Amino acid sequence: MNNTQFKGGWKEFKGELKKKWGQFTDDDLLEAEGDYEKFLGVIQKRYGDKKDEIANWTKDWYSNQERQDILRKKATESPNQA
Repeated sequence: MNNTQFKGGWKEFKGELKKKWGQFTDDDLLEAEGDYEKFLGVIQKRYGDKKDEIANWTKDWYSNQERQDILRKKATESPNQA
């Protein structure tokens, strides 16, 4: 995952992250500021032993969002645009 992709979905992602992994605080999210590398540091600090699990969940969440965006775009295209 790259920083641009991560930052692009940051606002929506923050809410889902707090629902799934409740120990993240608003200060943690401010510290990460939508930066993937900073976010990995926050994961390590808050959930050290689950870092890989959370990083994988994050990648899955963003992949799912990307798939949904593609499907939405395809649904709005007219057959003549393809």
